[in-house]
Amino acid sequence: MSTPESSVPEATAPASAEPKGGLDTATLDLPGWKHIYSGKVRDLYVPADQSITERIGQECVLVVASDRISAYDHVLASEIPDKGRVLTQLSLWWFEQLGVEHHVLASTVEAGVPAAVEGRAMICKKLDMFPIECIARGYLTGSGLLEYRQSGTVCGLPLPDGLVDGSRLDAAIFTPSAKAEVGEHDENITYDAVVETVGEDIASRLRELTLEIYTKAEEIARARGIILADTKVEFGVDAATGVITLGDEVLTPDSSRFWDAATYEPGKAQPSYDKQYVRDWLTSAESGWDKSSDVTPPPLPADVVARTRSRYVEAYEKLTGRTFA
Repeated sequence: MSTPESSVPEATAPASAEPKGGLDTATLDLPGWKHIYSGKVRDLYVPADQSITERIGQECVLVVASDRISAYDHVLASEIPDKGRVLTQLSLWWFEQLGVEHHVLASTVEAGVPAAVEGRAMICKKLDMFPIECIARGYLTGSGLLEYRQSGTVCGLPLPDGLVDGSRLDAAIFTPSAKAEVGEHDENITYDAVVETVGEDIASRLRELTLEIYTKAEEIARARGIILADTKVEFGVDAATGVITLGDEVLTPDSSRFWDAATYEPGKAQPSYDKQYVRDWLTSAESGWDKSSDVTPPPLPADVVARTRSRYVEAYEKLTGRTFA
């Protein structure tokens, strides 16, 4: 899956910037909007027409989720149909549940979203993003497990002896990472490193908000038969109000690790609701691809694409209780 520690920030370019960095990919011509940045999954646009800003009432950015999929720091040639819509609609649902300040201003055509990207785009506040991936873990797995096996810690936080892959922690922990450019690896860092980067007051608030979001989301997901093992969230400062605000996507299969509670069994890797089929196929003999190389991965077989799409849709439907259309 696209685990929190491997996610790349998709909304960190300032809304006033010229195109800089990011992914070199085809983008849409959206009347009234100017493309400024592409991440692995999302494309960012700002108003090219001042009337849009005036209608919205503040500086804004259009965040468009594509159907692109990435694995092992590569954006694949194959796309997953409807993935952008699933991620956007699930994020919008979570924003409604969480009760925290977030960046979404509008998400419908009636409110100004271009019809060409209806269902997979949000008009959002301009945020000055913090260069921190805010990760909360309630279960031990992934890169956290690797560090624990080496040193008994995760991001410098000591954990009890005897934990295994999938162990539930006594309390969720804040395990941040430093954002990396597209194609690079995020780096797990300590809380002290966050303090050095953004200051004690902001670091404390980021930790508090991250754990608050995780705790509430974990309870909601568990009531629906899904375990939220960990999640990555991102924050920025609202340029208009100065308030620390939740941005980017939130609690999707690309930014979180979801497990089926009915099959959860500590001591082994858990099947997850995400791109597991993609990663499994890429590392199989059938693909013939070496993930340690710089070679671009091959296109995905149709059955892997179909099963991956199904897994994303299943996560959306189980969490929201809605039918994906």
